[in-house]
Amino acid sequence: MKSSSLLATLVVALTLAGAAGTADARPRPRQGKSFEANKSFGLGLEFGAPFGLTGKYFLSQNTALQFGVGSIYNYRDREGLHLYLDHLWHPVSLASTPAFELPLYIGVGARVWDVENYRGKYDGDGALALGLRVPVGIAFDFNNVPLDIFVQLVFVLDFYTGDYYRDVYGDVNGTVGIRYWF
Repeated sequence: MKSSSLLATLVVALTLAGAAGTADARPRPRQGKSFEANKSFGLGLEFGAPFGLTGKYFLSQNTALQFGVGSIYNYRDREGLHLYLDHLWHPVSLASTPAFELPLYIGVGARVWDVENYRGKYDGDGALALGLRVPVGIAFDFNNVPLDIFVQLVFVLDFYTGDYYRDVYGDVNGTVGIRYWF
């Protein structure tokens, strides 16, 4: 009895599958292809360390300048005005769909950070930090709207000039941002 009901279920399933027809197949996103920008200049906001205005200008199809001005507030007992400029390479697109590209990027850059004393914790005027930056991130680069959303980690090596900080300090900053493309 069990084998006959199993056989009947199999026949019904095969009949329904044959009668259902074929579904339209969507092409899979091409992963691992090189990224080609379809925009040239964008401005927006970034949140994290630093918090402020950010911009990106594509020099070619896969290289860009990223820049920003903002504030780092209450980050490991430090705060102050932050300026940076990075040269980015977009070597690969991790996903490519009709709606968006997902490029991976890496770069190298510099920053200037006018570090103030945090809540009077230290006496003196603060310090000036000159730093090297190595950003690594991904961007959700939308194809149908002039926006991108990015997430990045930035490895920094700062050289301080004040009396109350170590001479060299390494750290990792993280930001999430959004840009409008003109």
